[in-house]
Amino acid sequence: MRTRPVVAVSIIVAAAAVVIIALLLVVRPWEGSGSPVVSEEPVDSLASPAALPPLVDESTHILNDAGPGAPVVVEFLDFECEACGAVYPTMEELREKYDGEVTFAVRYFPLPGHSNSVNAALAVEAAAQQGAFEAMYQRMFETQSEWGERQASEADRFRGYAEDLGLDVAAYDAAVSDPATLARIEQDFQAGAELGVDRTPTIFVDGERLELSQLSDIETAIQAAMPE
Repeated sequence: MRTRPVVAVSIIVAAAAVVIIALLLVVRPWEGSGSPVVSEEPVDSLASPAALPPLVDESTHILNDAGPGAPVVVEFLDFECEACGAVYPTMEELREKYDGEVTFAVRYFPLPGHSNSVNAALAVEAAAQQGAFEAMYQRMFETQSEWGERQASEADRFRGYAEDLGLDVAAYDAAVSDPATLARIEQDFQAGAELGVDRTPTIFVDGERLELSQLSDIETAIQAAMPE
């Protein structure tokens, strides 16, 4: 029977919570289908305009690459966020509809109020190291209702997903336990905080932050960004 390095992962997740809480004081995800709920804005989270990090860098996970000159959609997300789960089917539909015309990228932004947000991000990033980012990303959202909002660790469930996807489980375990994997997630979180991200999902379309009031706003913004 194979076992998972629970102690190491617990230490990693605890460290992540400290870093995240320091970066972002009190943030709550959207509640139901209403407006974003934010109890307190991050303090001094925005860098000066000249020092802002890029929305997409060399480490950013690209789901659809439409090449130079194409509009770029970037989503900062939390796999445990119900609003991200609600947006996910629309994003998948748009990816299919605009394949080859629009670049879609995603970045990690695990919120401290979600017990398994870091665990989920670690699982997805560990899968990414074996070329299975998209498969694990999809699995997380497709099963979110089964594990979201749980207080106990769902790390073993996520390890099961790695097995189901045919990943090298020993390599997966090593990646989950590796501080560099957590650092990769924190890198996205820090960039998001500096860009003013304070909730999930936060979506940028061609560099402009989208104030999302309904799902159709995403495609409206994409169409506005399409070259004439």
